[in-house]
Formats: sequence, structure tokens, C-alpha cells
Amino acid sequence: MNRREKRSMELPQDANILLSYVNLKLRDFYSSLDAMCEDLDESRAQIEEKLSGIGYVYDPEKNRFVSQSV
Repeated sequence: MNRREKRSMELPQDANILLSYVNLKLRDFYSSLDAMCEDLDESRAQIEEKLSGIGYVYDPEKNRFVSQSV
């Protein structure tokens, strides 16, 4: 998949599906949230805002979104 194809794919709109999608991408393909956002041409702030709405924050040490209650 080339960069243009990656850009044409939209992130899931449902926050719970987005959580699963982003964590899978971080686990399998990217070393950081910044690297993923840059490669996919997505807004880090928008992703973090949407996922904080369901109680998740990015943990750079784990390179994944985790529950705020943990």
C-alpha cells in the first residue's frame, strides 16, 4: 500500500473502533503515535481528543492508548 492509498483510507469514526484500529497500527507498524500520524497524514490532537472522550490516553512507554483509570 503506497502513501496515497494510506491517505485515502479514513480513520474509523466510532471511538471504540478507532481505539482498536489505532492500537493495532501502533503495535504492528509504528514506533510512536507521532510516526503513525505523520505517515497516515492524520491529526494527533483529533485522535487524542476522540479517544479521551471514551477514557483513553496515549502512553508513550507502552506505545498504545490505555484507560485513564489504570
